[in-house]
Amino acid sequence: MNRRDWLRVAAGGAVAMAASRAVAAPAKPNILVIVSDDHGYGDVSCYQHPGEIKTPNIDRIAAAGVRFTQGYASCYVCAPTRAAILTGRYPQRFGFYTASDSRAGMPLTETTMADLLNKEGYRTGALGKWHLGLDMEHHPMKRGFDEFYGFLGHGGHDYFDLKPAAQDYGSIWRNDKVISETGYLTDNLGREAVQFIQRNEKRNWFLYLAFNAVHAPMQAPDETIKKYNSGDPKRDVLLAMLDHEDRAIGKVLDELKARGLDRNTLIFFLSDNGGARANSSNNGPLRDFKQSVYEGGHRVPFLLSWPARIPKNKVNNELVICMDMLATIAAAVGAPLPQDREYHGLNLLPVVAGKAKGHDWLYWDADDEKVAVRNGKWKLVRNRGKVELFDLVADIGEKTDLAAKFPTEAQRLEAALETWRKANAPRIRLPGGQVAAPEGEEDRPNRNRDAGKKKKKK
Repeated sequence: MNRRDWLRVAAGGAVAMAASRAVAAPAKPNILVIVSDDHGYGDVSCYQHPGEIKTPNIDRIAAAGVRFTQGYASCYVCAPTRAAILTGRYPQRFGFYTASDSRAGMPLTETTMADLLNKEGYRTGALGKWHLGLDMEHHPMKRGFDEFYGFLGHGGHDYFDLKPAAQDYGSIWRNDKVISETGYLTDNLGREAVQFIQRNEKRNWFLYLAFNAVHAPMQAPDETIKKYNSGDPKRDVLLAMLDHEDRAIGKVLDELKARGLDRNTLIFFLSDNGGARANSSNNGPLRDFKQSVYEGGHRVPFLLSWPARIPKNKVNNELVICMDMLATIAAAVGAPLPQDREYHGLNLLPVVAGKAKGHDWLYWDADDEKVAVRNGKWKLVRNRGKVELFDLVADIGEKTDLAAKFPTEAQRLEAALETWRKANAPRIRLPGGQVAAPEGEEDRPNRNRDAGKKKKKK
């Protein structure tokens, strides 16, 4: 072989090797976002928890990736956090402050996670609780999702009565049609998630699996309730509801593994706000519950796994928030974010790799005279006019108010909070021009039923 022939062979080999490397490049991940509802910080067994809590399948996500100890929802009620998850933005920036704003609907000017991933060729599905608009204009299939199974509003839904309701938004939908269903809703969501994965095994997919468990009404199958004896009958029902949610998640994880998709599926799990007093949630060491600007209102279980990229079984203490999900997913799939708006989330991949820090500042405002700001170890709460300052490193339970001892810190945080609030939009309004009904109405399920049992006719 002369020199010219040798060079030709060598060049061809280099091209072949480059082509081989290109083929072997990691594929874009599938995306699974799991949202639990009113889920207590202490009601996941991979966190500090009471003895009766066992969530082996949720724990599998933590074991395969990262458990955040300081993960937050963007609000202490459901709908604004869901808006923040799907947009990657503080919902207050577009006027979405509280649960009842779902009556007006998330503004159509907002780009959703599904919109972005659709442009990247992903098949997109939404399952469960929507809570971001009641009419067809705001329907999931008008907001980037190719498939939908679930209900549009409001906060809760009967778990057993799945027949069409008086108002379509209270019914179960499949895609753009109201349907009559049977079964237990949490189990149905697990079934639908498995089937979505099966249908889309050969392509990239994004699944938004938004449970309404463990939100009221407190309902579960009797045989599951009988497994528990916590001393609090309502708590026993919550444990049964959580049991079904955890099993549904387990079926989804099993399906991913059976189809060889588990390693390259990026999974998030979190609650939309802190655990609720009304459903006997346990928020562990945190103060207070849902609808509070103390930690129990918005610090939540927050997990991330992606075995192809993220080391397993890690604990991360950085400040993270639900808006980070979109920024992380966009980075993972190489999707550009629109340049015509501000995004407030961080890409968590460098954070979990130890190459970047979490947030320096976080803010909360539900337009009801309860606001808060977090900066480093400091958290300032202004609760109906009362200002309190806490050192969350030394005092996770927010027991000792330090505002009088550190007035300069309190003033600094309050000034930052007011600067942030000035950049927020006015609350969105209904077509008639008024703001929606008080948030409390949104927590009433569209039907009521005793825990797991049909009422007998008289």
